[in-house]
Amino acid sequence: MYRRRRRAYFALMGVCLVLFVSAWAFVRLWSMPAAIAMCVVAMVIPPVAAMVGNRRGPEDRWWDEPGGQRQQPPPGDARPRKDGGGATGDPESDAWWDELDGRKRRG
Repeated sequence: MYRRRRRAYFALMGVCLVLFVSAWAFVRLWSMPAAIAMCVVAMVIPPVAAMVGNRRGPEDRWWDEPGGQRQQPPPGDARPRKDGGGATGDPESDAWWDELDGRKRRG
């Protein structure tokens, strides 16, 4: 996956470079509006290339650390607590968190 994303990134950036160079080296001699249009298209390509290059696939193990050691979650629940007893103080929010965590509501 990494190789495919890297190739796509460099292909898009190569197209961007070709558009810029050809727009101002050759195309401007025949049509200035076409050269400007080519530059506008080339201006959009780098952010798209960055998104393509950084996209993660479903089989990517993005949660692993680079050294191969899996990070352990922090002890206890990571959600904010106001009273220290497991509730945030907002019943609707507590119900949402309990449903998300798969817990049964008491009472």
